[in-house]
Amino acid sequence: MAKINKTEDEWKALLTEEEFNICRNKGTERAFTGEYWKCTGEEGTYLCRACGEALFDSDAKYDSGSGWPSFYKPANDEGVNEIKDNSLGMTRTEVVCSNCDSHLGHVFNDGPNPTGLRYCINSASLKFDGEE
Repeated sequence: MAKINKTEDEWKALLTEEEFNICRNKGTERAFTGEYWKCTGEEGTYLCRACGEALFDSDAKYDSGSGWPSFYKPANDEGVNEIKDNSLGMTRTEVVCSNCDSHLGHVFNDGPNPTGLRYCINSASLKFDGEE
């Protein structure tokens, strides 16, 4: 898949104001407010809200208690990129969509087995595609 490159105006036309703020301006939604923060047991794939890239499978989703959707691994090795983030006076690892560079959230080393990782992702950056 070719890397998606849109202008700011094209992204604004495609995304809601909140989605644009999170995906394009690296914003964060308030905990316990996003559409996907609860674990529902539904099976499917979480896609990038901006471009539709497959990011996380429902079988890797778990309740971290953080108030954001949490996953212990991406759907595949190509869906997300990790970038060092020194904003807010701390060092973290930002997670972005590898296809369109949309900000998704951050990954932390306090997750469950088998990876020990917690991909803490904004609901507004995701779109759920449920299995029929």
